[in-house]
Amino acid sequence: MSVKDNLAKIKSELPNGVILVAVSKTKPKEDILEAYEAGQRVFGENKVQEMVQKWEDLPKDIEWHMIGHVQRNKVKYMAEFVSLIHGVDSPRLLKEVNKQAKKHDRVIPCLLQIHIAEEDTKFGLDEKELNEFVNSDAFKAMENIKIVGLMGMATFTDDKNQVRREFAQLKSMFDELKTKLNDITILSMGMSGDYTIAIEEGSTMVRIGSSIFGARNYS
Repeated sequence: MSVKDNLAKIKSELPNGVILVAVSKTKPKEDILEAYEAGQRVFGENKVQEMVQKWEDLPKDIEWHMIGHVQRNKVKYMAEFVSLIHGVDSPRLLKEVNKQAKKHDRVIPCLLQIHIAEEDTKFGLDEKELNEFVNSDAFKAMENIKIVGLMGMATFTDDKNQVRREFAQLKSMFDELKTKLNDITILSMGMSGDYTIAIEEGSTMVRIGSSIFGARNYS
């Protein structure tokens, strides 16, 4: 099936109100344009340099989401245009985003990344760190960022019950955060392998790559 057909199939399965981020990392511009011409406008990248290159070369009404782990020294390259940063996993990173956003006279929407998986390789804040952070004076002083929700990745496992538990845990933290911050609307959870469970557990944004663009070639 083509990119266009894959995209149409996934979109037909998504409930109203669930935003699809087409994960275009490592994929050529031709593939992105095929999805674009089929109506897709939100794309996710995990490397800042690759995203900058695509932003420069592709239509300007594309919303670019940074979905990967972000190094602080790379924030300046995307601060001018990034639509949403999914993986804010530390106060220090958010402070840098705020600083670079200010230089471009922007307020950059961000998601706080929460560590819900059992794997140590995943990044993110735990519940205690999240609560301490959003209640801190340092957080309240940041005027060039807007926290609009949470993001998390479930453990990479065939145990669907475990995945469901982890997503449910993130949803309850999301609901709690909504009572503290006004702009919380996005719960970004679910990828090609587990997005159906994520949606059942309350996800409002899914990040899907290989089911749209086919398997990745990392060589």
